Amino acid sequence: MPKTPYIPGKRVSQGSYSAFVPAPLPPELDWTPRLIGALSDADRLVGRLAGEGGRLPNPHVLIRPFVRREAVLSSKIEGTQATLGELLAAEAGAMVDRSPEDLREVGNYVVALEHGISRLKKLPLCVRLTRQLHEKLMTGVRGHQAMPGRFRNIQNWIGKPGSTVATASYIPPPPGEVEPCLAAWEKFLHESDLPPLVTIALAHYQFEAIHPFLDGNGRVGRLLITLFLIERQILPTPLLYLSAFFEASRRDYYDSLRGISERGAWNDWLEYFLLGVARMSEDALSRASRINQLLTQWQKSVSGESTNNPLRVVELLGANPFITTKGVAERLAVAFTTAQRAIERLERAGIVKRVGDAKRDRVYCAGALLDILEEPAHLRPTAER
Repeated sequence: MPKTPYIPGKRVSQGSYSAFVPAPLPPELDWTPRLIGALSDADRLVGRLAGEGGRLPNPHVLIRPFVRREAVLSSKIEGTQATLGELLAAEAGAMVDRSPEDLREVGNYVVALEHGISRLKKLPLCVRLTRQLHEKLMTGVRGHQAMPGRFRNIQNWIGKPGSTVATASYIPPPPGEVEPCLAAWEKFLHESDLPPLVTIALAHYQFEAIHPFLDGNGRVGRLLITLFLIERQILPTPLLYLSAFFEASRRDYYDSLRGISERGAWNDWLEYFLLGVARMSEDALSRASRINQLLTQWQKSVSGESTNNPLRVVELLGANPFITTKGVAERLAVAFTTAQRAIERLERAGIVKRVGDAKRDRVYCAGALLDILEEPAHLRPTAER
């Protein structure tokens, strides 16, 4: 007998339009040699990142700029314009020529991710935690009218700017189907016996297909990937993020998701997602290693001083390449003049440069370190399908 084709969901007529309700996970997967190879590659590289990342001298320090880099890139996909340099400078206390709304949106992403990591100690990845993430993400920003932490009670849709439900490229489930769909999604997360990377790839599609909130679905969906990797102890620290990959290959990302809803093209999506895990694992390891080499080099160049304050300032740069004298004085619990002398020692060594021309509240930046954080991800082209 011919194999019954997998139907990825059903169209539900809503009068003038039809909404899509995805079928419960998991689908019956076609384990082709190509898919098995993509999974093997991703597993190997994420395992290497977990091993070598855990052995880095200061992974806890590196988490901070990596989290902020992800926040900027994930928000950029949604149209927020703040850069990583602007976010880090603002956090260090510098005046930044960027709208407070943009900075707040990116800052909320950081808050949501840190909240999620903290809550995982007591709460598994679930619908309840997802609502908490959304509340942290959407409070006090554009789209706050999108009911932070609450599921939508009206129909939403995806399409080009200005599109209507009649011209939308995708219409998610009607409001009454959202909670049943999410209950099935949570059940799958908890009960899946598929390889973890495949499980989260499937769950990411399903969450985006359900689109349970009026706004912020993409960012919440990307947060859930990181939290899943931590919950399943695939990574000891949040060093791997896929937003850079999704942003660099945005058309492939949306085409692959849509391919499932339209024709059940699970393998295309899984191969794309696993390629992203592999490439971003390589990227994260390269970035973290180069940052550590730079910090070690700088520590050597200022060691042997009569005081260890310059060394301590170098350590602060690992968390944020922007510093101010006031901030250093507070973090190191030293006098303002002592902090200034330590910064000037780094300035003479060519480690930091003053930015801006403020007479007071001077801001300094370790440009070489910021360059590593801000450089685009070096991604190999996605494979021909």
